[in-house]
Amino acid sequence: MPLYEYRCTKCGLEFERIVFSTDKQRVTCPQCGASQTKRLLSVFSSGEASGRGPGTLTSSCGSSSGGFS
Repeated sequence: MPLYEYRCTKCGLEFERIVFSTDKQRVTCPQCGASQTKRLLSVFSSGEASGRGPGTLTSSCGSSSGGFS
């Protein structure tokens, strides 16, 4: 299921929402109800990309030795 991160441009709340391609309504802010939301670029982790095997999550952010170079 596609999980997207959003930020409300009115109140600044960041939230997640499952959005399907068949959904036609705009995503509204759960805090203030505004429809002025912006989808954010999501960061994800994958244990497979690190070469450490499944179940180990690493991030590409920061200076840890497990991220991308």
